[in-house]
Amino acid sequence: MEIRLVKSSDYNNISPLINDWWGGRQMSDMLPKLFFVHFNNTSFIAEKDSEIIGFLIGFLSQSYANEAYIHFVGVHPDYRKYGIGKQLYKEFFQVVQKHNRNIVRAVTSPVNKVSIAYHKKMGFEIEEGDSEVNGVPVHTSYDGSDQGRVLFKKYLG
Repeated sequence: MEIRLVKSSDYNNISPLINDWWGGRQMSDMLPKLFFVHFNNTSFIAEKDSEIIGFLIGFLSQSYANEAYIHFVGVHPDYRKYGIGKQLYKEFFQVVQKHNRNIVRAVTSPVNKVSIAYHKKMGFEIEEGDSEVNGVPVHTSYDGSDQGRVLFKKYLG
């Protein structure tokens, strides 16, 4: 497996994969091409035999000088459980630390139990919310009416 920085042209290859990798959930609209154009020095592609098997789209916060944000991460269903996500996160953490930042944030939907468990396993803390869903703190209406989200924060050493 090889991990490299994303290129603008990767959008055309990744966008059609997203909904399939998420089991038919309509997720591709959450990842417009602008992320591949403007954040390609903090976003990564994992490839095996020239096939995309994972990606991480992240960026350094423009508003908070000590923070970075992971916007979207995906691993091909056939390649899960092989540590690909962990490697992508490690690459991102290295870039974040190189830019003297030590807080990484991420957000997921409260229905995405796999994402919640994964972020906790990766050392992220769940931030206090204003409500709970299945025992998990949620920020209600974070992304609009009835669009609650689980917010994560990780401190890098």
